[in-house]
This record gives sequence, C-alpha cells and structure tokens, in this order.
Amino acid sequence: MKENNVPFFVGYLPVPKGLRRFLLLVAFALASLVGIFGYLIGVTQDAPGSGAFLFDFGRQTVGGVIERTPVPILHITEGNSLLPAGHTLMLSGPGKNGIMNTRDIQDGASVTVSGIVLKRGSLDMLQVPDGPNGLRPNEGSDPTPAFIDLGRWKLAGEICDGKCLAGAMRPGRGLAHKACANLCIVGGTPPVFVSSQPIMGTEFLLLSGPNRTEIPSQVYDRMARYILVEGQITQHGDILVFAMEPETIEVLP
Repeated sequence: MKENNVPFFVGYLPVPKGLRRFLLLVAFALASLVGIFGYLIGVTQDAPGSGAFLFDFGRQTVGGVIERTPVPILHITEGNSLLPAGHTLMLSGPGKNGIMNTRDIQDGASVTVSGIVLKRGSLDMLQVPDGPNGLRPNEGSDPTPAFIDLGRWKLAGEICDGKCLAGAMRPGRGLAHKACANLCIVGGTPPVFVSSQPIMGTEFLLLSGPNRTEIPSQVYDRMARYILVEGQITQHGDILVFAMEPETIEVLP
C-alpha cells in the first residue's frame, strides 16, 4: 500500500511543515487586503476638518461683557495672546449644554470667564464649566458693540451646533450628526449656519430666528441638511449673526 504524504491540518496539532508557507502567505494576503480596503474606504470620506479642543494651551481666563444674541456670547475686554481684547466669542457648557449659569446675569454685565477653547477656522468657542470657576460676575457693566446691518441675504448651507462643529466632534456636521446637533442646540449650544460661500471672510455665522430670537423648533427637522434660506445678517463685534426666516427654508438635493 502506497503511503499518502499529503499534509493534513488538525487544529489541536502543530501545523504540518508542508502547510506553513502556504498559511503564512494566505495570512499576509488577507492582512494586506484588509489594509487596502480600509485605506480605500477612508479616502472616500470627507475630511473631518481642523476643528479641535485646544487642550495644549490649557484653560484660558479672560474678562469681558456678556450678551445674549439670543445665546450667550462674550465680547472680550481683557484678553490674552490666544483670545485678544476686541474678539467676540461664542460660549458653551460641558456636554450637550449651553453655558448654564447666566440666567441672572444681565446683558452688558462685566464677567470673568474661564474654559477650554475650541477652534475651527474662524469659528472660536469657549467651553465653560459650571459654577464660579467657569464664570463669575464682576462689578459694573460696559456697553456692548452695536449691530451693523449688512442687509437681507439668501444663503445656501447647513445648520449645525457650534460646539461639535468647532471640534468637540469631528466632522460635527452632515446627516450622520443630525440627532446630536438637535440635542446640543436644544440644550443651549449656540447654533451656527455654515455658508457654502464665505461672507466677509467667514463661512460660520451665529444663527438666530427672526429679530435675533431663538431658532424655532420647526427648524430642527432641517438640521444637518443642505438648505437654501433667507434672512438678515448683522455684524456684532467680530462675528456675524444670521437672523434666518424659517418659512423661507428650501431643502436642496
């Protein structure tokens, strides 16, 4: 009887010598294919953008004048190299919340604010912790910058929550981020309109409802969609405020 020398693999026994090279080649080929497919999937995705927490700079403390437009913003009067005086800064709280301890602070009140900066291009935001370590009122008040009317505009773009867009999440926009954006804005995070074309050098506009009121709830269904909308733009400090008219929203393909 002729002896059969064909190698045969048994799971609980050592791999036969005749099969070792074959299995190594198969394992290398599979690992290479997984890497190639992962790379191809990655390059087809949109870039997440440059937004991020600036943890390397540490906690920033600045003084300024607080105002609601309708969400709280800070006009910096005592700044530093990262957040200079004259800069207007959006404010948010931890998690999916706006800054929580401003209910009893009047517009124009002088405050000291401390927190971590988020930055994406021309969009700056300060994440302020709850309590006096985040925001404390100072004595007195100061005038706030005037609103400069830039006229009525018709813009194409997307409604996002400013915190995730600025870098708390990446990319922080698009339909995959719709539910998160709704929760953040309901919680008080500043809403931001991302224009498809820059307006006076920026594509990020602080968003409000008509006459700088809170955005109405019917807008939530249009969050993270590519839309066309009309409204009034005003310059306030060094940010732009877009008072959108919800009835003019048109969802684009």
